[in-house]
Amino acid sequence: MSGLYTRLVSGLLFPLHERLKQHDSVALRRGLEDSQWWPRERIEALQLERLRALLVHARDHVPYYREGFARIGFDPAAIASLAELQSLPFLGKAEIRANTEALKADDAVGLARFNTGGSSGEPLIFFIGDRRVSHDVAAKWRATRWWGVDIGDPEIVVWGSPIELGAQDRVRALRDRLFRTELLPAFEMSATKLDGFVARIRARRPKMLFGYPSALSHIGLHAERRGIRMDDLGIEVAFCTSERLYDHQREAIERVFGCPVANGYGSRDAGFIAHQCPQGGMHLTAEDLIVEIVDGEGRVLPPGQAGEIVVTHLATGDFPFIRYRTGDVAVMDTATCACGRGLPMLREIQGRATDFVVARDGTVMHGLALIYVLRDLPQVAGFRIVQESLEHTRVQVVPGVGFDADTVGRIEHGLAARLGEGVRIDVEQVAEIAPEKSGKYRYVVSKVDASEVSCAT
Repeated sequence: MSGLYTRLVSGLLFPLHERLKQHDSVALRRGLEDSQWWPRERIEALQLERLRALLVHARDHVPYYREGFARIGFDPAAIASLAELQSLPFLGKAEIRANTEALKADDAVGLARFNTGGSSGEPLIFFIGDRRVSHDVAAKWRATRWWGVDIGDPEIVVWGSPIELGAQDRVRALRDRLFRTELLPAFEMSATKLDGFVARIRARRPKMLFGYPSALSHIGLHAERRGIRMDDLGIEVAFCTSERLYDHQREAIERVFGCPVANGYGSRDAGFIAHQCPQGGMHLTAEDLIVEIVDGEGRVLPPGQAGEIVVTHLATGDFPFIRYRTGDVAVMDTATCACGRGLPMLREIQGRATDFVVARDGTVMHGLALIYVLRDLPQVAGFRIVQESLEHTRVQVVPGVGFDADTVGRIEHGLAARLGEGVRIDVEQVAEIAPEKSGKYRYVVSKVDASEVSCAT
């Protein structure tokens, strides 16, 4: 960590900012920096203690769980093991939409309305209290410091959420200047905008980048095509989150910006779930979360098998997320990271259930199986694959140099070979691939629910 000003921000200005917002993130971060070195057994004991407290509070203060526990005869005060959590039903987006008011605790403090971006087709509205925000800030802060940077180091954030971009009032703009954070909107990636982004990054000379991997790699590759160096700025790390990080994106970001990439996994609803350390381990925020991996029947899977991530956030008493189905697919790890932290790890995050496609015979495969067909064609400058149904898939293609009927035929043949005989493949030429409302770019969108077929690949 570098600089007197950075120490001023991280040690004084940011703690004051958090205290004014009635957040306990400073004390929580210090606690997390201690507990990360605990042995696994001690971390699990903490999880059990906090789980029991969350469930008792839910019974006493949250109508949805008061009624639900009574209906199944569940006594949260008697819970004696983490495995007993499996006796509770899952909480899905449908249950939240149908019971939003009943999920609010009667003693909630600082509840604020949030929503997901609706990448699965329909946004989810939910609420978060001050305590949950404090825990998420602390978890992210801890992970940031793993990489030798801190709040107050110059930072470029490439983001597209309307929540952040819509909040750029004078107070927030002043705060960002004090904390040396600059926000670049990821909604539009025209050549002119990309030129401006490259110029701003060079002018700012940030210690860290933060953003969607698709956006950061897009900016980096644009600079490379323009012949502009970005690896001489002193960037220490690029934090990627909110999308699946593909190997080719990691390689491009590391090559162009001359820094390592730290993968992060989380969401507004489920929380700050996992983050990569410099030794490569994808560590769960186990002090705040219990993570289960389940199959299509809802059975908990052992480490090493892919399934849907189910999260219980232990700091969500104001609006509990208990056994919340994220729709994401991952594999739990059993290894111990070389860094020495006792935090459990995810071995692989395969993406959202909507990042998977289903062949006509019911075989579920990751979208990468289709992505590779197009990514290996130099005549394709950009693309998006939309699986409309088991019988029909559309491919939007930004044509590059040499794009012709033969290229179209290779795309059709390659996708049909993976999706099955008789599947109609329509290749549509477009001028550009538009981002989603959140500013993210998705290579694959499937309207076929792969989770109903299988949660594992």
